[in-house]
Amino acid sequence: MDSGTETPWLTTKQQRIWRAFLGGTTVLTDRLDRDLRNQHGLSMPEYEILVRLSEAPDRAIRMAELADAVAHSRSRVTHTIARLEREGIVQRGQCSDDGRGVSAVLTDHGFSVLEQAAHTHVRGVNDYLIENADPQDLEALGRIMDKVQDHLQGKKF
Repeated sequence: MDSGTETPWLTTKQQRIWRAFLGGTTVLTDRLDRDLRNQHGLSMPEYEILVRLSEAPDRAIRMAELADAVAHSRSRVTHTIARLEREGIVQRGQCSDDGRGVSAVLTDHGFSVLEQAAHTHVRGVNDYLIENADPQDLEALGRIMDKVQDHLQGKKF
């Protein structure tokens, strides 16, 4: 960052909104994570990986692509996949397209685990977020977060 640029301090209203966003996203994510852990033994990051795998062709994604998709480091994804592999939820295999890379593959057991966990997760999203927002507010939130993602993805810090 350019130290010669004046800092755009937040107004009182912007500061209140920012703190509400931080607090809300923290408690929402924590509650969704707790529900998944308590009922299915999965963390939110693990659940997100399973969802990505379930949506992929042949339920398989290259490890490097998976790390990019869930915005985690490759080492963190490797560690998470290793735990899921020990549980028989995921297995690693050679990439089908070139045989050089390693893919994570969602097993049939893993798909069954995901099917059960999805009910808990979606119910939580509905109860904790959707039911507490007007449709217009949800649409605005979606637009804002899409813009933030678009702006920050690809930027190297």
